[in-house]
Amino acid sequence: MFVSLAVVTVFMSALLLISAGAKSLRTRHITEQMSTLGVPQSMMAFLIGAQIAGAAGAIVGLWWGPVGIAAAIGLTLYFAGAVAFHLRVGDRKGASPAVVLTMASVALIVLRAATL
Repeated sequence: MFVSLAVVTVFMSALLLISAGAKSLRTRHITEQMSTLGVPQSMMAFLIGAQIAGAAGAIVGLWWGPVGIAAAIGLTLYFAGAVAFHLRVGDRKGASPAVVLTMASVALIVLRAATL
């Protein structure tokens, strides 16, 4: 069970750090997407920080279970919010990856709780 937790954790952390990097570079794709979703540019630093904190918390959580559970709960809320923002503007295609990442975050909660 711990191996599954480690694989999902590393996968999620890598995706979070890649996404945070793309947001910090303010690529055209990212800025257009955020504008379409109605996310103000002033929120970008918060979103980047939340992704980095989620990745760090998930990794630390491999050794310290409560931190891993807290990070996974935060990630679940983060990605559920992303789903809501996509659906709010009718972007079902964009919502799909966020739904998958929400489910992966829930899996992190379950796997970490099962390995305590």
